[in-house]
Amino acid sequence: MNVIVLSPIRMFGDGLATSLGNSEGIRVVAVARDLAGLRNALAGASVQVVLIDVTQGIDLYDMRSVAVEHPALALVALGLNEQRQDVIRCGRAGFSGYVPRDAPIDALRGAIADVAAGRLACPAEISSALLRALFRSDHQSDSLDTELALTQREMEVLHLLGHGYSNKEIARELCLSIATVKHHVHSILDKLKLPNRVLAMRRVRDAPWLASVASRRAGGVREG
Repeated sequence: MNVIVLSPIRMFGDGLATSLGNSEGIRVVAVARDLAGLRNALAGASVQVVLIDVTQGIDLYDMRSVAVEHPALALVALGLNEQRQDVIRCGRAGFSGYVPRDAPIDALRGAIADVAAGRLACPAEISSALLRALFRSDHQSDSLDTELALTQREMEVLHLLGHGYSNKEIARELCLSIATVKHHVHSILDKLKLPNRVLAMRRVRDAPWLASVASRRAGGVREG
């Protein structure tokens, strides 16, 4: 199977590619340093698995966008802190499997084989937490489908709401009118089925990929 390694640390990515190159049935077709490099590599080759170094603060929102664009692609988190919430967050971001920080290289080979076969090996406590998370996502009104309905601008406004900004402060930060900000806030609350902005702030804390949009505004100001 064809594999891409994504890590901002060149030595780690190249070393991992070399180690996996000796594994039967695994072919590392590219080592990407960032999301742009990953997208370019995916466009140029048939790939089944992407190994993603999550120890360097990877953007979960960006990873979820890759998972949505490539539904047949298996994303594997490398170096994950094996805690329930971390595993659940990666699952919500579209990851198919993970390898804990203290796992040997053989465990990584096994994880690649597992995700290719549609399996996820994890401790019973993690499995139980995943099942409970699935139950909540099916029975609570704040589902992921609703979150996906937010526009990029609405996610930027929600990000600032999550940091306690007022409408006036959001307007100044995003170079919008206060009336436009009020429109976006109303739309966000309506889409997320939330009664007030305090609960919207809690949503940002519960969904870390929404809090990543600040970095996506670096390209300049866009129209509201």
